[in-house]
Amino acid sequence: MSVRLKLALSYAGFVTLAGALLLAAVWVFLRRYVSDGVLFSPGRFVPNRPDPLHAFAPAAAAVFAFLLVFGLAGGWILAGRMLTPLTRITDATRRAANGSLSHRIRLQGRRDEFRELADAFDTMLARLEAHVAEQQRFAANASHELRTPLAISQSLLDVARNDPAHDHGELVDRLHAVNARAIDLTEALLVLSRADQRFFTREPVDLSLLMEEATETLLPLAEKRGVTLHASGDITPAVGSPALLLQMTTNLMHNAIVHNLPEQGTVWVTTSVRSETVALTVENSGEKLSPQLVSTLTEPFQRGTGRTRDDHAGLGLGLAIVKSIIHVHDGSLTIVPRPAGGLRTVVQLPTPPRQAAT
Repeated sequence: MSVRLKLALSYAGFVTLAGALLLAAVWVFLRRYVSDGVLFSPGRFVPNRPDPLHAFAPAAAAVFAFLLVFGLAGGWILAGRMLTPLTRITDATRRAANGSLSHRIRLQGRRDEFRELADAFDTMLARLEAHVAEQQRFAANASHELRTPLAISQSLLDVARNDPAHDHGELVDRLHAVNARAIDLTEALLVLSRADQRFFTREPVDLSLLMEEATETLLPLAEKRGVTLHASGDITPAVGSPALLLQMTTNLMHNAIVHNLPEQGTVWVTTSVRSETVALTVENSGEKLSPQLVSTLTEPFQRGTGRTRDDHAGLGLGLAIVKSIIHVHDGSLTIVPRPAGGLRTVVQLPTPPRQAAT
């Protein structure tokens, strides 16, 4: 049976039961005050009255049947009105199952259980639609990025085949560079996939030590590009994957070094402990960026300098990997443009339980 029919039967059953109890009470009343055809009244009696019990039985049966029919019909209508929001939610669910994620229920009326369910479903659909759109853009961009080195390799091989006298040493060098970039891109995609799956062991981590390690690793690149690194901070305890958090720190600092002023650029890196979080802040000088552009930098294959790149411009996955690592560590990422140019990036991660308790 459908829920509507069950509710209608329930309503009819309650109405019929209430009517039956009422009729039973009347029947008891009549049995108590009617005996042998004589109706007793306070202080007097009237003899030879017809027995009302025989007249009451058919009337009671008619009333009982009326209550049953009325309960069924009224219960069916009332259940239909009560279940109308559920019908709209079911229709939206079917549309979503068929691939229409743009449909919203937008249930009106007072905030009852059905309204809360509809609002929660609309929120889920909005997030699912945004996630699917992001995945589609990611797949399209990844296909384009992976196709580019393969197309370049194919062109180089075609040139070598059509021109046997071509310098094969130069060809090998260019093929090596293109192949290395394709490998780097594939490895970055694998890191991004592993970060999203939360397949790692959580361990105590000091972000200040990871900052120092990343600084030592990137110092040669900074010196080559004329960028000065300033790193400072207190002991910053956190919990997570040391490898992923080091990847996050390195990506942020690498991004700050590469996207900087052509000469005499600066990068400031600090760690700090807050009330219930620890923070890693990376700031860099550079060109002035609009808030609209900054809001898209964490999308895969988005580059602050456009699609033009040099040897260190990256793959456009650095901040996307950072965002995924922070997400699986239950943290937050804030990126804002600096008034003087460049970016200010703040990563906040939860403190360990014992640290938060103290």
